Amino acid sequence: MDILVCLKQTFDTEEKIVIEDGQISEDGVEFVINPYDEYAVEEAIRLRDEHGGEVTVITVGPERAEQALRTAMAMGADKGIIVDDEDLENADEYSIAKVLAAVINDLDYDLILGGYMAIDDGSAQVGPRLAELLEIPHISTITKVTVDGDRVEVEKDVEGDVEYIQSKLPILLTAQQGLNDPRYPSLPGIMKAKKKPMERLDLDDLDLDEDELEGKTETLEISLPPEKEAGKILEGELEEQTKELVQLLKNEAKVI
Repeated sequence: MDILVCLKQTFDTEEKIVIEDGQISEDGVEFVINPYDEYAVEEAIRLRDEHGGEVTVITVGPERAEQALRTAMAMGADKGIIVDDEDLENADEYSIAKVLAAVINDLDYDLILGGYMAIDDGSAQVGPRLAELLEIPHISTITKVTVDGDRVEVEKDVEGDVEYIQSKLPILLTAQQGLNDPRYPSLPGIMKAKKKPMERLDLDDLDLDEDELEGKTETLEISLPPEKEAGKILEGELEEQTKELVQLLKNEAKVI
């Protein structure tokens, strides 16, 4: 079984976000594999070990994103592909899906996995967009997957409940928390990852027109959320507290 995993390198979840000149500063920031993509990598390795085949990890990003692929290969993935995003101006989920589709159209695959969203933008769009471009079915937010021949059975998280779905390969699945417990790269795995094949591509290699990859959305402003104000403790009789609460919700919070 040939499995592809689309992943993204994101800020470490423990990093403090700093805004400088209207942009998020990357100075001194530690980058990691997007946590939801880690579930996808782990599941791909488990399925490969069970059914045979290869796991290829793919990313679109700057040169530093190669480290995310090396980490995935240290976990057990077989090879990596990185597409340089230097020529992608104003790229968004539309742009990234187009680039990934161009890469994947030249590959053999039975299954594509990815995280259901990236923690930096939270759009959850790349997976569904990619499946549409490849003209294959997709199921999002899966918490369990079983492959039997060309048949796939998944459990899908639906806001606290579970939906059971059957489909056929090839298919694109996006991982939700709870699918598995991603392994840590071992020292032997890290050493082996250094020797595993890494293919580097740019837009010219994919015969893509930069103008056709122009994002469909535009970021107008980036700002941190306002600091939370101290809470208020209402005192007095219950009826008085209720009246005061209503006034606060109406005049200060402006939610009613």
